[in-house]
Amino acid sequence: MRLSVALILLLTVPLATVPASAEFTVCNKASVPAKVALGEYNGTEWESRGWWTILSQKCETLIPGRLNARYYYLYGTDGESGTWSGSTYFCTLPQPKFTITGRGNCALRGYDRKGFFAVDTGNSPNWKQSLSN
Repeated sequence: MRLSVALILLLTVPLATVPASAEFTVCNKASVPAKVALGEYNGTEWESRGWWTILSQKCETLIPGRLNARYYYLYGTDGESGTWSGSTYFCTLPQPKFTITGRGNCALRGYDRKGFFAVDTGNSPNWKQSLSN
């Protein structure tokens, strides 16, 4: 009996000490799919990227690996009347995938301008953000 308990502990203790993977994840708790764009300061300049389509009741990882900033910015839309937005502006494009450097002069550079909301991660190495109705 002691041998089997020791064997079980030996096999499960390493699993318990494996750290959770670090990443920035967005979960869509809304009843409709959402398209999401991300804004961030990459250490040198502001950048916006999109679009991730997140199905209802699903999650998507937008940034794999350890987070290196306290604030990230999100904009989401259901493609009709619903949006998740804020007052920090970034440039976007309607194309399925984009990466845009810089936040200013969006229209002059041929981009759309959207208001993103701030996500304060508290300097956590990973974060899960939810969108809901």
